[in-house]
Amino acid sequence: MGSADNVELVRRGYEAFNSGDMATLSEIFAEDAVWHVAGSGVLSGTKQGRDAILAYFGELGARTQGNFHAKVQDIVGGEEHTVAIQRTVAEGNGKTLDMGSVIVFVVRDGKVAEGREYFENTATADDFWA
Repeated sequence: MGSADNVELVRRGYEAFNSGDMATLSEIFAEDAVWHVAGSGVLSGTKQGRDAILAYFGELGARTQGNFHAKVQDIVGGEEHTVAIQRTVAEGNGKTLDMGSVIVFVVRDGKVAEGREYFENTATADDFWA
């Protein structure tokens, strides 16, 4: 896959994520994919495998009663890494989260093999999920 294909795959993933389309997300992620979440909060750390990643995505929705949204601002594609710049917006437990975030994706064989999620302010993100 080239950089344009990688951008399209990541964009498709965002559309599926924001619409709750877990079937499409399951197709997009490699079975042995790895997802890293920055910080030291309850949702931080490494998720091993597609099922663990999808469970993490489900947890984001559950903890915000479906009020979590990743607003894509730009996606920059490369041969090895594709970077999505987004606005992370969520409400839950009387708290509001609205901050810049970046996810660095590694695409292999037409599937997302790895994601590294970074936040504008990791302490604020950790506090939101506490």
